[in-house]
Order: sequence, then C-alpha cells, then structure tokens
Amino acid sequence: MDRQQILDLYEWAAGICFRHPDQGEVATAHVKTVHPRAGHDEELRACKACILQMEQERWAAATSDGIEYTPGRVGEALP
Repeated sequence: MDRQQILDLYEWAAGICFRHPDQGEVATAHVKTVHPRAGHDEELRACKACILQMEQERWAAATSDGIEYTPGRVGEALP
C-alpha cells in the first residue's frame, strides 16, 4: 500500500495536530478520544505526516511481534 492509499483510509477535516499544535489549523484525522478524569473529553487529531509516521511505527511493531498489520487504525492497540 502506498502513502496515499493509507491516507485515504482516514477522514480528513481541519483541526490541530496534537504533535504539532504550533502549525495551527491543518488537515487532520481523528486518532483517539481521551477521557480525562477532570474536564471534558478531548479529541486527538494528527496531520498527514504524523499519521504516516504513526502507521510506520505501528507496522514496525507488528512486524517485530509477528502480528498482522492492518493500516487505518492508528488510534487502536495492536492485537
């Protein structure tokens, strides 16, 4: 699967990347919703570069653990 095919697995909307908040509003995808004890739920969103980096890290972890890798699930734990 190439980079664009992986990016196409996500829904994109304007938002703030949790890894690069200083970049301001850019195209981001939902990664995970965090439920802190105090305060409101917060949605973590990531830019395209970060999604691709996290997909690469997930693939490497799955490969080293002998687990099947399925792209498009950055916010989920590996099985």
